[in-house]
Amino acid sequence: MLKNHIAARTIFYPLAMITVMWAGFLLQQTGFFSNCRGAIIPLVPAGLKGILLSPFLHGNLEHLIGNSIPILILTALLFHFYPAISTKVFFSGWLLTGLLVWLLPPVDIFTGNYLYTCIIGASGIVYVLAFFLFFSGVFRWDMKLLTVSMVVALYYGSLIWGVLPEELFSDEPSNVSWQSHLAGASIGIMLAFMYRKTGQKKKKFIWEFPNFYSERDDTLWQKYRETHPEDFEELPQKEKDEIWQQLEDLRRGRK
Repeated sequence: MLKNHIAARTIFYPLAMITVMWAGFLLQQTGFFSNCRGAIIPLVPAGLKGILLSPFLHGNLEHLIGNSIPILILTALLFHFYPAISTKVFFSGWLLTGLLVWLLPPVDIFTGNYLYTCIIGASGIVYVLAFFLFFSGVFRWDMKLLTVSMVVALYYGSLIWGVLPEELFSDEPSNVSWQSHLAGASIGIMLAFMYRKTGQKKKKFIWEFPNFYSERDDTLWQKYRETHPEDFEELPQKEKDEIWQQLEDLRRGRK
């Protein structure tokens, strides 16, 4: 039996999330979700239901595909490498991010005017997963999980710019919710810190413990000393001086 087998949940949760996202998009095309129905509307009571529904709704096919791929990959990484806390991180990250987006005042960053905004899409969850996976590896300082962090940084490092309003870099108005990105990133880091000591522990080999002693290793070492005494003889001073001179010549770049 494989020790590092892929659990069923590692496949089930990503595929289930993608399936519901595409089903939601199809319902949008039929007109079932229209006029901000199912969206997060910040500070508007009717927009609270968007905390649950908005990740399943997208503006167009490009928007849907752009969120489907990272959701599939990052969710699989979460459930494979953090099985003990994956469900908590996924669902608490989803709900807390949605709630934080709802609480953020939708204002124009230049004028300060209130904007009636309908926010849809799963990008908030994408940011939760990406930032959790990266910072969790850093906080735990485990080589296997740090490798996951590096993979996430390599492929999704550019997500960091998404937490800033696009209006800062372009004169054209943007329909991208930087609030969702900022909320997801913040919640992801918070969860990574909160659960840094929960779940899989860093493996510590027996020889890393203090006062470790192996009778077998000691026997082998003594046997080697007995059969190879020449390796333990003190070199004459002349040979030491010659070796030292050779090292000095190499250091100075001489032949």
